[in-house]
Amino acid sequence: MDRAHNEALRQRIAARCAAFQRLDHGGHPPGLKRAAVAITVLERTAHEPPGFLLTRRAAGLRAHSLQWALPGGRCDPGEDAVGAALRELQEELGLALEAADVLGVLDDYPTRSGYLVTPVVAWAGCDPALSLNPHEVSSVHRIELAAIEAEDAFDFVRIPESERRVVRLRFEDDFIHAPTAALIYQFREVLAGRATRVADLEQPVFAWK
Repeated sequence: MDRAHNEALRQRIAARCAAFQRLDHGGHPPGLKRAAVAITVLERTAHEPPGFLLTRRAAGLRAHSLQWALPGGRCDPGEDAVGAALRELQEELGLALEAADVLGVLDDYPTRSGYLVTPVVAWAGCDPALSLNPHEVSSVHRIELAAIEAEDAFDFVRIPESERRVVRLRFEDDFIHAPTAALIYQFREVLAGRATRVADLEQPVFAWK
């Protein structure tokens, strides 16, 4: 494992996040509940390239069961986005990170289901031990950074119900849809040094409730 390479990657991601001027919708957006997710970056190991964690939600959840998602959830009263993302990361995956592990915060994304989601980029180091909460997560997956940096990783489609484009991320034989795909797409763009906004990207109709 190349420690110099991993430290250079960490510094590069932190620098790109610091250079990104995020759009903040304010502390109490009308009609939307605050939520946060963690884009949890894993460094290169002897057998795995750098990547980030993606989960599949548990089958028994009342909303959005079995959908692909970044670890996260609703902010508790008085809790900021960073605190919520780190708390949810520990509750869902048993992964305890600290504020010092946070590399940056991306744009707030308003969802059709009534949330304003703040993505928090965090560094989890080398192959951390995970303990999945079966009530919230059915599986966890390591997505390579190179996979989302590929030119054809994302596509954009139209639906009759909206004038906005729906963004999708190809993953194995499936698609990851917005809002998750929109957040990952902006993360990809930030890694490339591009300030690409995603709030206008649509979600498929099944994600509207």
